[in-house]
Amino acid sequence: MQGETEFGVRFPQFSILVTVLMAALVPAAQAGEPVSTTKSFWLHMNSSPVSDEMIAAEARRRPYVVLNAWEGDLAARLKKANPKIQTFVYKDLSSTRSYACEGGVDDTDLPTGVGYCAADPSWFLLDPNGHRFEYDGYRGHWQMDVGNVAYQNAWADNVVASSRGVFDGVFMDNALFACDTYHDGVCPAAYPTDESMRDAYRSMLSGTRRKFVDAGLKTVANLSNARLHDGAWDSYTEHLDGGFDEWWLTFGDHDLLSEYPQGFRRQLAEITANEAKGKITWVQPHHSGAEQPFRYAFASYLLAAGGHAAISEIAETDRYDDASPWRAEYDWDLGEPLGAYRAVASNVFQRDFACGTAIVNANRTGSAAVTVRLDGAFVDEKGASVRSVALPGTTGSVLRKTC
Repeated sequence: MQGETEFGVRFPQFSILVTVLMAALVPAAQAGEPVSTTKSFWLHMNSSPVSDEMIAAEARRRPYVVLNAWEGDLAARLKKANPKIQTFVYKDLSSTRSYACEGGVDDTDLPTGVGYCAADPSWFLLDPNGHRFEYDGYRGHWQMDVGNVAYQNAWADNVVASSRGVFDGVFMDNALFACDTYHDGVCPAAYPTDESMRDAYRSMLSGTRRKFVDAGLKTVANLSNARLHDGAWDSYTEHLDGGFDEWWLTFGDHDLLSEYPQGFRRQLAEITANEAKGKITWVQPHHSGAEQPFRYAFASYLLAAGGHAAISEIAETDRYDDASPWRAEYDWDLGEPLGAYRAVASNVFQRDFACGTAIVNANRTGSAAVTVRLDGAFVDEKGASVRSVALPGTTGSVLRKTC
């Protein structure tokens, strides 16, 4: 995924086990039961086993789950556990897989839209010397020409035929932005610039859009690194039902994205733009669960989230088996947001809710703490009553009050 991760590799030893997962809007609250303000998703793409207990727990509380193409029975079990769940099937936009073809015959269920053996030779992307591109670091992943209309139609037709009636949507991995992704420093002969590569992806997304709409399948694409390219997020999501940012704000416990032209607010804007259009946004902070990166990412998510965005942290890149930790904070009911987030100091932002507030200092890590005074008594994460908070750079806080 975006040069950092890559999925859809089948693990036969687990193929019988249903790797299902979860998600569904939290059921209507019973009298006195709090309603969560936060949504979280599950990317379950490593074909690891899932217990009945896990299904019961996660299907109740996560609205989105991504599964492999060979896990349709899992999708059905998730629907049975919670009819509101939205299941997405993993499909790579950009590659075909030679390891999924044996004896000239492609596997029935593929992590891609076009099988390696069935692919027309003209659909493979070529380097300036006329050679096919194999993804760096991913044996058996061969990059395809997404600007080729015949490839676009074959990819979409195959995905629709195998997914309709089984899944609710398609998770499109590797909607790329740079021409040398997966082969650093070497761009394809057909797309020698980043902009020409983005034109090819916009062509594929727009050219296949109607097929997915007509099939009733939602589409969410991996748009990691969109923040580095002006207008890229919006120009791709125009033809999608949502976007996934695989590397969102925290890239480890000590590598936190602060505010600068391609930084903090650029990633916050992904959620804001999608919420305004009723589109889905999945954001994935990378950290071990340490206090600072968790608080920073969680509070930042709340600055922009509405009814469609979801957050899911990950500690180990590509570790897509069990669901991410369910934080106690996810069950907090902050009530309705009282407006958009606002600046309360230089690169310090706050958003008020009926029953709480989220505050983030997006200045650089190590910068001096900024004190934000509150309009009354709030309860902090440790349960203490506070009337102000002091936040150093790249930290955040979510506070509650009685309402």
